[in-house]
Amino acid sequence: MNNLIPNVIQLGWGGDNGWGTSIIQTIYMTFWPAIFGGILGLVFGVALVITEPGGILENRVVFNIVDKVVSIFRAIPFIILLAFIAPFTQLIVGTQIGTTAALVPLSLGVFAFYARQVQVALESVDHGKVEAAQAIGATNWDIITDVYLRESRSELVRVSTVTLISLVSLTAMAGAIGAGGLGNTAISYGYDRFNNDVTLVATLLVLLFVLIIQVIGDFLAKKLNHQDR
Repeated sequence: MNNLIPNVIQLGWGGDNGWGTSIIQTIYMTFWPAIFGGILGLVFGVALVITEPGGILENRVVFNIVDKVVSIFRAIPFIILLAFIAPFTQLIVGTQIGTTAALVPLSLGVFAFYARQVQVALESVDHGKVEAAQAIGATNWDIITDVYLRESRSELVRVSTVTLISLVSLTAMAGAIGAGGLGNTAISYGYDRFNNDVTLVATLLVLLFVLIIQVIGDFLAKKLNHQDR
């Protein structure tokens, strides 16, 4: 192994630059933005559906504002977003550099994407079920939780899986500019130093993350789809 992947072995498992540290940093930068960005994206996605024309809480002003906010954040490339919100990141976490600092742009970078995915998932719910719930006197909150969210559970899992995979790629991009994680290892200790074995292993580990997320997501989506039937 020392002859096949010498630079990979040299990095080791522990320490500031070890593989174990990089993997933990990648998980850290995936988990918390998935929580924060996921909650924000779910709220915005629901807001888009219920305030759109014909929605249960139709409000053109609110819809247009939410729609424009989501569209703007979706349109900004992630690298530019990192620099654009750097002062906000400094205000929130006290630094613009490092793994924790990356959580802010990662959360904002993923929320708009997820909001659109949630919007599409919720709009796939049969509108007749919404009308039936209204006919029996269900409250708007009941319609949101028991009709929109419940009926679209399988689709929400699918779009969440896609979003998580997208988030993993963003963590690699953030790592490439010094936020840590496997992206940083691939660039700083692989590509920049012509250590192709390090770049290859880091890439394979990112692909492994993606594969695990995809398998779990597909399993949950199929299970929920079967239950809904």
